[in-house]
Amino acid sequence: MRKLRSLLLVVIALGLSGCGYNTLQSNDEQVKASWSEVINQYQRRADLVPNLVNTVKGYAAHEREVLTQVTEARSRVGSIQATPELVDDPEAFARFQAAQSQLTSALSRLLVVAENYPQLKADAAFRDLQAQLEGTENRITVARNRYIKAVQDYNVTVRSFPTNLTAMVFGFKVKPNFTVEDERAISTPPRVDFGTPPAQPTPPAKPQPGY
Repeated sequence: MRKLRSLLLVVIALGLSGCGYNTLQSNDEQVKASWSEVINQYQRRADLVPNLVNTVKGYAAHEREVLTQVTEARSRVGSIQATPELVDDPEAFARFQAAQSQLTSALSRLLVVAENYPQLKADAAFRDLQAQLEGTENRITVARNRYIKAVQDYNVTVRSFPTNLTAMVFGFKVKPNFTVEDERAISTPPRVDFGTPPAQPTPPAKPQPGY
């Protein structure tokens, strides 16, 4: 009886391996690991926001609207529980993505405003925070790209035959991913528009000496 059970377990294991179960598990774990890195980098950025806002406020307190937008955007990000299960819920994932995009836009506007304050740009603390923010944005881009690739590999496996049959049996479902529009938005650096300089008056023509 024990030998029969052992034989059945071996057969089942070989069957699962042949129908893509191990590949599904491996891809799913890769998605989870990539998602954790995305969350870590987004949290790093969120942690920079209070000090950045306070530093800007010290030189540009009357820029209340922009400062408020950044603070509120960070609050919306913090209100979303970025659990591992979030990547299996398309609606929750969309809300998370929208909140992060709003914070990205608000921070871009804040940096544009900072360009109008030479003393702020010369402040060592602001320059350090700006450098940290830039580095974090780069890490976010790298982490998101890895997550996008991991989800693409996982989704292809879930949809492909015969692993799609195994996926249905064991409850593996297609996972949501970051949208192309959002990727384009975060990859575009903020533009600083200092306005068109006023046209300079044309100097009058010098009179020619007479002959």
